[in-house]
Amino acid sequence: MFCVLSSCGPEEKEIQKSRPNVIFIMSDDHVYQAISAYDDRLIQTPNIDRIADEGMLFRNACVTNSICAPSRATILTGKHCHIHGKVDNYFPFDTLQLTFPQLFQSSGYKTAMFGKLHFGNSPKGVDEFMILPGQGNYINPDFINTSGDTVNIEGYVTDIITDLTLDWLDQEAQGEEPFMMMYLHKAPHRPWWPRADKFREFSKKSFPEPESLFDKYEHRGVAAATAEMNLLSHMMYNHDSKIYPETIHAMGSVLPEVEEYNNGFYGPFGRATEEQRQEYLPTLDSINDFFRENWTSMTNEEKMRWKYQRYMQDYLGTISSVDDNVGRLLDYLDETGLAETTLVIYTSDQGFFLGEHGWFDKRFIYDESFKTPLMMRWPEVIEAGSVEDEMVQNLDFAQTLLDVAGITAPSDMQGESLMPLMTSQGSGWNRDAVYYHYYEYPSVHMVKRHYGIVSKDYKLAHFYYDVDEWELYDRKNDPNEMKNIYSDPAFANVVMEMKEQLYGLREKYLDGKKLDQEYIDEYLKSLD
Repeated sequence: MFCVLSSCGPEEKEIQKSRPNVIFIMSDDHVYQAISAYDDRLIQTPNIDRIADEGMLFRNACVTNSICAPSRATILTGKHCHIHGKVDNYFPFDTLQLTFPQLFQSSGYKTAMFGKLHFGNSPKGVDEFMILPGQGNYINPDFINTSGDTVNIEGYVTDIITDLTLDWLDQEAQGEEPFMMMYLHKAPHRPWWPRADKFREFSKKSFPEPESLFDKYEHRGVAAATAEMNLLSHMMYNHDSKIYPETIHAMGSVLPEVEEYNNGFYGPFGRATEEQRQEYLPTLDSINDFFRENWTSMTNEEKMRWKYQRYMQDYLGTISSVDDNVGRLLDYLDETGLAETTLVIYTSDQGFFLGEHGWFDKRFIYDESFKTPLMMRWPEVIEAGSVEDEMVQNLDFAQTLLDVAGITAPSDMQGESLMPLMTSQGSGWNRDAVYYHYYEYPSVHMVKRHYGIVSKDYKLAHFYYDVDEWELYDRKNDPNEMKNIYSDPAFANVVMEMKEQLYGLREKYLDGKKLDQEYIDEYLKSLD
């Protein structure tokens, strides 16, 4: 039996729990600001919200490296990228690394994975899987199964992943052995193809713009100014905004800035059957008619606003399907009685920019990219409706899940179990700040390499490799991170203290050298 504490103080009591089932739900690039439990201005997500309403919402969850495959490798291993080897989407994962599904499997858990893994076609420690090859497709996707065969399934990817998950639960979840299920969505990853009915519905909606949509980066350096993820300049017409390649070719003389690859549209859409195409075409025709009739007469500001709305319509349309399908899963757990013995987690592999600072994509240490949604439901253990503000990371997931299952975590894992927070034993948690390191440069989107430290109050980042820039943000008084205060004399002591902590974390996580004596002397002198 496995014991946890549900409360603290003189009235605390032990709750005897058999090893719980675990369902780990992860979407791809789903930001906290597009979940109504965090912010209801863009979309309502009542089913995802149920996990927070009936469990715990983490408001300061974040990642160690905001890019897909490295984040997933960190989640599986409980280690920073420079340890597990997957520092970017291209560098290989160290396959000798032990993953938490392997530990669950060897401890008597049934294990399964359905959806998007993003690297490798044979996940370790998984009894049964159906995973998308690479990024996968929204329409009529292929899957790789446990035998190594590629199987095509007709339909919409979010629905199919859920169908596979529910089918496995029907067959495998009713026995005496506990299970650990990874239910991994492709959505809302680019290029944001909603299901046809959601495409039609959301194409008619308008969404509020972020305050920093037209950010000029006046208080930042070269790193922000040279990133290639601006909605107007870098978001593709056919791949992203769903403009037909034929429309672009016909308007070529008035679109000199366009550099598109034709397969960006027909790669995804070309997978549709004729019946599916007919469901999409009225909405696509409407979008293209507007573009042809209005684009050349619009100002750059109007174009930026149009691209933002098109982006939100598709991005949020894919999320609406995720929410519907999370509801299907939660209903199944309720109807079968599995809800009472199952820890359900919802998260994303990282955040994403929804027009903040004029951007899409991720990679930066800024909050929209760095933070990630996290909520957990575990009846009788996690208090319903609870909220947690401590700094937690995807680095912590592996150790947390192992702790929940009563499995000893390897000593070389670098995270911390979230159990003290989940069970309201705050005294068992001791972390003041988290460490971040992004490596993928020069590469797509051209976000420069940087590492940094983030506390509840401040964020300090160092951009390096071909620049040497530092940025400091006051997270409490400048939540949109609009003003870099690194050079402000009023924050000199904060800079010094944060640097000392930063170098300490680099040493702790084996990603840097010890503080040299000159720096220590400078820091101590500043305190006199």
